Amino acid sequence: MTKSLPRAGQGFLSLILHAHLPYVRHPEHNSFFEENWLFEAITECYLPLIGVLDRLHDDKVDYRLTLSLSPTLMFMLRDDLLQERYLKYLHSRLELAEKEITRTRRQPEYQKLARLYRRFFLDALNIYQERYQGDLLAAFKKHQATGKLELITTAATHGFLPLLNVSETAVRNQINIGVATFKSNFGCNPAGFWLPECGYYPGLEITLADAGIEYFFVDTHGVMNASQQPRNGVYAPLDCGNGVAAFARDPESSQQVWSAKEGYPGDSDYREYYSDIGFELDLDYIAPYILDGKTRTNTGIKHHRVTGDNRPKEIYNPRQAKAKAYQHALDFIDKRQHQIGRLGATMDRPPIIVAPYDAELFGHWWFEGTYWLECVLRLAGESTGGVQLISCGEYLKRRPSAQIATPATSTWGDQGYSGYWINETNDWIYPLLHKAEREMEKLASDVQRLTLTPLQTRTLNQAARSILLAQASDWPFIMKSGTTVDYANKRITDHLARFNYLHDSFRKNRINERYLSALEIMDNIFPDIDFRDYNPSSRKGH
Repeated sequence: MTKSLPRAGQGFLSLILHAHLPYVRHPEHNSFFEENWLFEAITECYLPLIGVLDRLHDDKVDYRLTLSLSPTLMFMLRDDLLQERYLKYLHSRLELAEKEITRTRRQPEYQKLARLYRRFFLDALNIYQERYQGDLLAAFKKHQATGKLELITTAATHGFLPLLNVSETAVRNQINIGVATFKSNFGCNPAGFWLPECGYYPGLEITLADAGIEYFFVDTHGVMNASQQPRNGVYAPLDCGNGVAAFARDPESSQQVWSAKEGYPGDSDYREYYSDIGFELDLDYIAPYILDGKTRTNTGIKHHRVTGDNRPKEIYNPRQAKAKAYQHALDFIDKRQHQIGRLGATMDRPPIIVAPYDAELFGHWWFEGTYWLECVLRLAGESTGGVQLISCGEYLKRRPSAQIATPATSTWGDQGYSGYWINETNDWIYPLLHKAEREMEKLASDVQRLTLTPLQTRTLNQAARSILLAQASDWPFIMKSGTTVDYANKRITDHLARFNYLHDSFRKNRINERYLSALEIMDNIFPDIDFRDYNPSSRKGH
């Protein structure tokens, strides 16, 4: 039996967090700087988020939250080598916090912060090791089973689908392998799908439907510029004409959290992300806790608050920041109530406000973000002011009829289109990606009637992995943003070089098993991959 829709004057709020990191795993090195991306996200975002979910569960709060987990993140969270390295990382943070308690013994305000960080890292260790034995996916699965957390996924390596669409096979494999990875970890198909970078083009819904997907997300203009003018704006989904629903991002709730100028995270009381002792203290002191004892990196211990107005950074006050986060949560819910009140007067159904965010914003970039999120979920759960939390999957089960229209080509990038992923910094990669994809498809097609040896099959499967890893949207994004550009360039060129080597060794029948095994150890993702899926004629129904 389906639940009824809210009364007039009421509406829905759907909060979506997209958790994704590129596949960074380097067993060939004892330690590797970019692996810290994962370790920082686990410590500052994923473990605090699990703590929030555990508390809400213990307090019987009737919340709803959607979490998208990327396949690359799922593999890294379950990888034995990375789990071992993460524990080493976490213990080193604890050791540094202890050292900070001693160093600040004559600075009581700073010592208070050092003790806070020791508690923070101990909490992380407790959740990670004691409560969940290093298996964070098991934690999310536990909360999924309650019906309050909806888990969804994204493309295999977060490939930017509008620019991979030169090959329908490339897009199909990014989607299908993403869905298969989710199913192997959670035992069910995801109802929803996060399009990488919210990148959509008309026709993509057909491939999503083939993969069993019921809904996806687009940016605001994807719905506002749809083939038919949306009767309810972005506050009701569109049916793409094949039963797959498109939900659009609400610009108001987005602005409040994302905006660099007006967003909550920029408040002067919040912790300053860019003020880290890894860059501020003597190198001799900090050396054991940074990459190679020479290259300064974040340690996660930060003593200052945003402050603002170009003034010298003031010391961070956790109690003050927490109070501000609660006030901002109240403000967020209040604004959603007013927004729903306004919308309800003009719509033929209760509005649904869709608020998607990168998960890593919460806790990592915005230290107080996970507490803010917990307050929002609690306040909305208690609210009698017309805001009802819902997941988009649950919304669709209540079967409100949807307007049929095709969304417009769109992304959530700068200016709303593909400029961040194809520009003068990174356009060189796409001819190479498309060439490799064509060669992979030809390989799969040419051998379809041949009986292959196990070694040949392994070679072609590893070639398919290399293709997927080269297609990740993260590398062109990094090239444009100008952060770790050398690393991004190296990842693209390495994966393409590995594909070319495997392609040539197969064609020439000169497969070096030792080298193949080394590649399988380095890029051990997607163990169930089947290169035959790259045969363009293998699509179901064709």
